[in-house]
Amino acid sequence: MVNQYLTTSPTRKLLIILAIALLLAGLEIAANFPNVATPLERLELSASDTAVRALGGHIPSPEIVIVAIDDESLVWVDERWPWSRTRMAEIVDWLAGAGARIIAYDIFLFEPSADPADDTALAEAFARANTVVTVSQVFESQFSTTLDRPNKVFLDVVDGYGITEIERDDDAIVRSVTAYKSYQDQFYFHWAFEIARLYQGGVPISSPTQASLIYGSQTVPLNQRGSLMINYAGPSNTYPTYPAAYVPLGDYDPALFRDKIVLIGATSETMQDLYPTPFSATSLMPGVEVVANTVDTILTNNYITLTPPWVTVLIILIMAGLAMLGALVPRPTLSNIGMLIGIGLYLTIRQVIYTQAGVQIAIVSPALMLMLGVIIPSLDQAVTQELEKRRLRSLFNQFISPQMVNQLLETQDITSLNKRTELTILFSDIRGFTSISEQMLPEEVVSLLNPYLSEMSKVIHKYGGTVDKYEGDAIVAFFGEPIPFKDHALRAAMAALEMRSALARLNQQWQQTGIFRQKLEMGIGINTGEVFVGLLGSEQRVNYTVIGDAANLAARLQDQTKETGDPILLSESTYQLIKTKLKAEFVGAKTLKGRSESVNMYRLVSG
Repeated sequence: MVNQYLTTSPTRKLLIILAIALLLAGLEIAANFPNVATPLERLELSASDTAVRALGGHIPSPEIVIVAIDDESLVWVDERWPWSRTRMAEIVDWLAGAGARIIAYDIFLFEPSADPADDTALAEAFARANTVVTVSQVFESQFSTTLDRPNKVFLDVVDGYGITEIERDDDAIVRSVTAYKSYQDQFYFHWAFEIARLYQGGVPISSPTQASLIYGSQTVPLNQRGSLMINYAGPSNTYPTYPAAYVPLGDYDPALFRDKIVLIGATSETMQDLYPTPFSATSLMPGVEVVANTVDTILTNNYITLTPPWVTVLIILIMAGLAMLGALVPRPTLSNIGMLIGIGLYLTIRQVIYTQAGVQIAIVSPALMLMLGVIIPSLDQAVTQELEKRRLRSLFNQFISPQMVNQLLETQDITSLNKRTELTILFSDIRGFTSISEQMLPEEVVSLLNPYLSEMSKVIHKYGGTVDKYEGDAIVAFFGEPIPFKDHALRAAMAALEMRSALARLNQQWQQTGIFRQKLEMGIGINTGEVFVGLLGSEQRVNYTVIGDAANLAARLQDQTKETGDPILLSESTYQLIKTKLKAEFVGAKTLKGRSESVNMYRLVSG
């Protein structure tokens, strides 16, 4: 019964863990529905970014360089942006002359220039270059879908073009690009695919779905939304970047661009084409470098695969199973240490899988499952124990002194209160009180008994005794539990002597104040023996009490005090334990009610 009160049952722990598992699994599944945001999504995104940063990125592909329309170039060129297409043609011509294999032009060419000669100059530069790829856009609205492609003068000379959409997650960080869009039954792929395809000799792209597409002979994983996860090489400025203004001046060694993919795009803050990435939410990366990372991901086949929801749910259930094992560990400290080791091992395995296979396994939900599955049942048990300690404190304050209650709760395992043990039991009774009370009003009886019971209880508490119960004027007490004392028999005997002295003082006070003129006498029976002691009762009412023949014998000895006229009678077992400390005399042996053998009785004389 005590265990029921003081500890969280295994069934309750398992139910708590199961509830956590169902909640986390439900959140994981819900997160995959459109327009549904869960509290764990941003945590998961942040955790995966932390894992990426912990690995430190990878060596960028040497085939990729950037020619940047940066702040330095804007200051150097005495011309407001956008620069004339004739100036851009000079940059393209120099790069083509340097031997660039792919010129990726990340600037919109949708509208014609005010001066057609500018368009002609750039178109002719594109035609002279080895391979040129530029950008298009597919706009989707509620009512229509439109396609913006390069102006016809450029469309006729470029070797390829593709969409430019960069995707922001809920926390505004760019982790992927839109892999493809459809327009009039034709698929338009992200221009990073077009750049890589042409660089690798015209690799075909086909079979796009929300989960994958075919690139050459490879299946490229997408993130279930038709988006390609970017495997970033590092933070901003990871790829070699050269200011565009100095390119046509011949300030660079042509070898820097020979046989390379050269991306031309804006990096200046004034262009507002900057994005936060997993490597930094504050040090923004230019869009052209995001494309560089995307091209690198495709060229190196270094794709990132997100595990489907069912895998995460399965891992959550596995973690729930481990948490259930942890809940069986009796010591919370050990289970918490095991939990930390388990989470650390999981994160290590997760990082190894990501490094070797590019598979991103969920971090937050599984780790939370193991952590909460161990901590919450432990907290629940701690709260349950604290509430029960308070209940027991209130309960035991009725039986023993507050100091002893504190000692009990701090030093003893309160789940072991129910036991069989040797105690000394004390029964006391006011002689003739029934006939006395019949001559008094009820309130007079109360005014007499309350101070009497209070004083006797104080004496019992003083000697470490426990008040079992009050039965009218009778008091049942025992010594040796819940705080164990080896000298419990001596304590009971000394308490009996002092109870007599306390009654004498009460008699004197009552006579002086006129509350009660008669002199009260008490009889006390004391016996030592093995009994059952513990909490007995129901959910609504519990008593801390003793049961056993030894308790019955103490009651019989108290009854004998009326016949022998001795105020305090001890049993043989009690006498043997106190005879060297207190003075007691043999009264006689007698067969008492309910016993087949005679009992030796001793009167306690004094200390």
